[in-house]
Amino acid sequence: MDRRLPPAATAESLLQEVYGYAAFRGQQRAIIDTVAGGRDAFVLMPTGGGKSLCYQIPALLRRGVGVVVSPLIALMADQVAALRQLGIAAAYLNSTLSPEEQAATETALLNGELSLVYIAPERLMQPRTLALLQRCALALIAIDEAHCVSQWGHDFRPEYLRLAELTAAFPTVPRIALTATAEPRTRGEILERLSLTDAACFVHSFDRPNIRYRVAERGNAKSQLLQLLRGSHAGESGIVYCLSRRKTEDTAAWLRAQGIDAMAYHAGLDGEIRAVNQRRFQR
Repeated sequence: MDRRLPPAATAESLLQEVYGYAAFRGQQRAIIDTVAGGRDAFVLMPTGGGKSLCYQIPALLRRGVGVVVSPLIALMADQVAALRQLGIAAAYLNSTLSPEEQAATETALLNGELSLVYIAPERLMQPRTLALLQRCALALIAIDEAHCVSQWGHDFRPEYLRLAELTAAFPTVPRIALTATAEPRTRGEILERLSLTDAACFVHSFDRPNIRYRVAERGNAKSQLLQLLRGSHAGESGIVYCLSRRKTEDTAAWLRAQGIDAMAYHAGLDGEIRAVNQRRFQR
């Protein structure tokens, strides 16, 4: 079993004793109070703004397991690994699990041994998964990357449209939808398509003084990249985006030939190789 939470845990005690932060930022506390109190919420917050705490802490405060809908396998793995390091009982259900691992996770769910479980929308809406969750006490349902429900955006995922069915399947379970990408039209579409029209809405500022764009006239792309990496970003980690899988392989190989520790990462890689590369980058 992972760390046992004190019986009188509060949002503040969890923040400080489990997560190691001194105080909440922005509207985090208001969001947590809303969801922990049983009300639905919609959260628009920039990347790095602390969205995860807005559903993780309410899940720990409420009875049952928090179900987190996430579209990305890599993101699930990152979140679960981070939670386990904090002593929080967390797991995921996705295609990377062996039948034995999946069975063990489902047993832990039924036994009430998990605080958070991450599931892809395709897996969540399968009749078998819904039937499994009907047998569990659910603390909340968090829908991460909620902009994937919008048909106006580039990240539209048809399976997200079915998530509105969760309202009828789990009428007493609070839901929280979170995104870092949604202009006003998209916000309205998210609320409507997820049946969250009565949700409390929290919209945060997107001013990010630590992020900046720099545009340069294109010359020799490889020389410019090498100059950037060896100059103002020497010794740092970074991501080079390429337009194709082949290009990521070629660019990584060329950088290694220049003495820079680089590796490719794309959907075409073997799952084990991709996981290894991801862990190497995080270190």
